[in-house]
Amino acid sequence: MSEEVSLKRVHPWNFTEEEFRGKPHSIGSSERIQLSGMYNVRKGKIHLPVNRWTRRQAILCGTCLIVSSVKESQTGKMHVLPLIGGKVEEVKKHQHCLAFSSSGPQSQTYYICFDNFTEYLRWLRQASKVASQRISSVDLSCCSLEHLPANLFYSQDLTHLNLKQNFLKLNPSPSTSRALSELQRFTKLKSLNLSNNNLGEFPLAVCSIPTLTELNVSCNALRSVPAVVGEMHNLQTFLLDGNFLQSLPDELEHMHQLSYVSLSFNEFTDIPGVLEKLTAMDKLCMSGNCMDTLNLQVLKRMPHIKHVDLRLNSIRRLEADEIDFLHHVTQLDLRDNKLGELDATVFNNVEVLHCERNQLVTLKTSGYFLKALYASSNELVHLDVHPVPNYLTYMDISRNHLENLPEWVCDSRKLEVLDVGHNRISELPARLFYNSSLRKLLAGHNLLGRLPDRLERTQVEVLDVQHNQLLELPSNLLLKADSLRFLNASANKLEMLPPATLSEETHSILQELYLTNNNLTDKCVPLLTGHPHLKILHMAYNRLQSFPASKMAKLEELEEIDISGNKLKAIPTTIMNCRRMHTVIAHSNCIEVFPEVMQLSEIKCVDLSCNELSEITLPENLPPKLQELDLTGNPRLALDHKTLELLNNIRCFKIDQPSAGDASGAPAVWSHGYTEASGVKNKLCVAALSANNFCDNREALYGVFDGDRNVEVPYLLQCTMSDILAEELQKTKNEEEYMINTFIVMQR
Repeated sequence: MSEEVSLKRVHPWNFTEEEFRGKPHSIGSSERIQLSGMYNVRKGKIHLPVNRWTRRQAILCGTCLIVSSVKESQTGKMHVLPLIGGKVEEVKKHQHCLAFSSSGPQSQTYYICFDNFTEYLRWLRQASKVASQRISSVDLSCCSLEHLPANLFYSQDLTHLNLKQNFLKLNPSPSTSRALSELQRFTKLKSLNLSNNNLGEFPLAVCSIPTLTELNVSCNALRSVPAVVGEMHNLQTFLLDGNFLQSLPDELEHMHQLSYVSLSFNEFTDIPGVLEKLTAMDKLCMSGNCMDTLNLQVLKRMPHIKHVDLRLNSIRRLEADEIDFLHHVTQLDLRDNKLGELDATVFNNVEVLHCERNQLVTLKTSGYFLKALYASSNELVHLDVHPVPNYLTYMDISRNHLENLPEWVCDSRKLEVLDVGHNRISELPARLFYNSSLRKLLAGHNLLGRLPDRLERTQVEVLDVQHNQLLELPSNLLLKADSLRFLNASANKLEMLPPATLSEETHSILQELYLTNNNLTDKCVPLLTGHPHLKILHMAYNRLQSFPASKMAKLEELEEIDISGNKLKAIPTTIMNCRRMHTVIAHSNCIEVFPEVMQLSEIKCVDLSCNELSEITLPENLPPKLQELDLTGNPRLALDHKTLELLNNIRCFKIDQPSAGDASGAPAVWSHGYTEASGVKNKLCVAALSANNFCDNREALYGVFDGDRNVEVPYLLQCTMSDILAEELQKTKNEEEYMINTFIVMQR
């Protein structure tokens, strides 16, 4: 019985020409934000016999429940029950029944019985949302409205109205009285959101709302702002993002209380001059415009601006004729422009500087008050900060062309985070590690051949030196780094690890250790026991041949281990001591015996692919959290039907397709994959492919899953490469035709 009140869902990417003009195209599914229908309704206390159930029209709109006064009719007087601050409760004595109560000393209650559980649940959710809203606040965003709902005007005391992302028009039709021009009836409105409505023109009616302090008309294809907006003397926040504006009217200077104007993603080529008169503003928001030159003279005439945001323009240079210093700017954001060099010393009081993703070769800035410097993804070869930034806490200069770390960095005594990754740095000074404030040092993807030999005590908690050319780590690194929690030294040339202790007692708090792709041997495994709090251990692609059971037993807090790509023949049974273990990755080894991982209650992921397994031993019940098991690439593994049936309960279980072998009797090595096709009646059709090689003549096994009947029909075909890559495969079995339109062959 429930029906929609002018609301239709529209897919955000399926627009016709009419829809771009603001008219939504109904495609069937409805979004029932406002609800209505003919239901059994009862007013007053439910236990009084005088109040009887009658069939009436009920509407949930905005913040009100509206009930018709005439039985079985939408005519006559409509009773309006404000729900904000009221209650929406379930009535257990009646099936699918809700009680709607208003707030206040003269509260009223309406009981509505719905025809089915679906409608009951929909009304409960929407009405509960309304009842929980702030008084005098209405949210009708994303409702696909083409005009203002008539019942919205029952609540003319509104202070906050959100109409974001609808299909509202300035003049829906000559006959309607619910155009945006009627917004001026809300004489107490303070906040109005009309963004994402594609209005095309500025709604003049909002200028007649004297109480308005916040107005959002972003993303409405506006090309101009009328001069009459200057009469909105109480407006404090004005959002104009995502339009086609190129200028602002001079009348804005009369809006003395305007403290925030957002002009991002428009078509401005210069900073509008009228902003010089808006002295209550402290932030210039003009990202995503068309500026190619930043005229600093304009900023000098705006001493009230502290934060300058000019991201995503096309700025190539700063024009600084006869400019001494711009003392008032403390935050400068020039990300994603086209600057080849930047001399920002004119901003002598800058605290935060963003200049990522430009084409900078040189960068100069003032260090008097600098707290954070972001200059990644440039082409920097020279970085000069003067004087030494004594307040600097964060610096990201990664992904540049630096060959040396600037000397002044070691003198920045408050530096906590330093990212110099993806440069060409060959050496880090020892003084850097002596900085008592430094907590995070990221120096991966450089040309480091060594780290300082003898380190004093360091407070570094995170050290990343992956993808360098290190032959060894400092011998006392793990002895002196008491605070080290994370160490990544993957993709180097390490053959040994430094000790964490010189006695049986250890103070290591290391939790994550990444050593993948080095030259580590079995000699380093005993040293791991010096880190009893280790949670993540990655030692893939090294030269390990064994992992002693006694050493694994001491890593009781281990949760994730990756020892793939080694020459291990077994995983020790003492892995059962690691009660928190959830991930075991040990593919590409020589493991012959299935490890005891199925005894771990927290295990989620096990990868034992490409080993020498011949059988597996399973408990009676699989671990409750197990989600993935990969056993592919074990040619000698044979599983019986019972085992397969049990393993198929795992959400992601991978195993090679069985093969009959070739003529020589040797087992075939199969490549396998999947392809999708549309099937019939909008049902998905999936085909599984296994092929033993990629020569001209080969076998291929196809399993075709018919999307309509969910039936598997396998075919064994002798075919060539051209057959497999054919755009269509058509086979007939039992006079039924199965089509696969496109094949995508995935080769292992």
